Formats: sequence, structure tokens, C-alpha cells
Amino acid sequence: MTALNTIEEIIEDIRLGKMVILMDDEDRENEGDLMVAAEKVTPEIINFMVSKGRGLLCQTLTETMARQLGLTAMVAHNTEQFGTNFTISIEAAEGVTTGISVFDRARTIQVAAAPQSTPMDIVSPGHVFPIVAKKGGVLERNGHTEAGCDLAQLAGLAPSCAIIEILNEDGSMARRPDLEVFAKLHGLKIGTIADLIEYRRSLLNQKVPRSAKATPRVLEPA
Repeated sequence: MTALNTIEEIIEDIRLGKMVILMDDEDRENEGDLMVAAEKVTPEIINFMVSKGRGLLCQTLTETMARQLGLTAMVAHNTEQFGTNFTISIEAAEGVTTGISVFDRARTIQVAAAPQSTPMDIVSPGHVFPIVAKKGGVLERNGHTEAGCDLAQLAGLAPSCAIIEILNEDGSMARRPDLEVFAKLHGLKIGTIADLIEYRRSLLNQKVPRSAKATPRVLEPA
């Protein structure tokens, strides 16, 4: 197996607006997602994600962000295996056309992540699928949703990421060997949610913060 990148390296790329790959446990979903900070998305990045990732383009949000946007759950009773907390789909209220182009989806993601946005700034249904993270992040639920919010906040950005599952060209799920090849081919950092959990745990005992650039800040409740 190829050596993975450290969480510090992954956080730095998130801070710089680059995409990263994060994998969950093999006994869970056993998948890897492309992730990028929501406030850093561009049409070019979204185009890469949907054309190369091939999964469902989603946006991770904290509970606070979802409430601020007035988003409600997609279903009243969530019976999905891992409890993925989808809300109704969204579109930016202004600055988009049909909503499906990479330009429109990038616009929607940026609007949803903006701290000043309100329910008036989005409409539903749309072509972006928000997912709400647990308040405790990966320390409460070891999912890509929580990882997306945690990584962005650790990078000092709005706690939201655009994420998409990575599929192989034949449509099958990309597993770790496939993901390592994908990461190398596209020059992307790759890590695991398990390592992010350990990183967050280590921060809980960190009393003296280092420089903000070298070490992202400790997470606070959303």
C-alpha cells in the first residue's frame, strides 16, 4: 500500500482550496470521497469532481448552517444504513440558470456556505444535496459528512465542503488500491477519517496553540 498523507498535509491543501481524498473504514462504506472547501469551489473544480469522481455531488453543512438556511430533512424518518442526514436539495436563488451546470452548482455551494446567507438566498428543490453533520464532528460520527465540516473548520474556513464519491470508470466503487492510483494520477493528497479522528483527539489535549498557519485551530461547537 502507498503511504498516506498526514492530516496536517490534508488540512493545508483544504486551506489552499485544493481537492483531497478521504477514505472511511473498510468495514463501513469502504469508499473514498473527493473533498474541497465549499468557499473555495470553482466551476473547474466542480467539473473535475463530477467528471472524474462520478458520484453524487453533495455539500456538508453544520447543524447551525442548515438552520440558518431553513433546511429541513429530506425524510421524516431516516432509515438509511449509516444515517446520512440529507436535507432537501437546493439551488442558489440568484446567479444561476438551470442549476445543473458546473457554474451554477459552484455558485449554489458558495452561497450555502456564506455566513450571511439566509433562506431567501436559496430555493428548493435544486441540484446540490446538502448533508448535515453531527455537532461533534468525526468524534461523534465517523462519516465523510462530518469529515468535510471538520477539515474545513480546521483549515480556518467556513465549516462546509463539497464532496463526491469516487467511482471507477466501469461504475464500481473505487476501493483503496484504486483510490491510491487515482490520487497519484491527479496529484491529490489522500488520507483516512480514522487519522482525522486521532488528530482531533490529539487537539483536545493541546493547551498551547502553535502558529495559525502551521496548525489549524481547535474546533468549537457549531
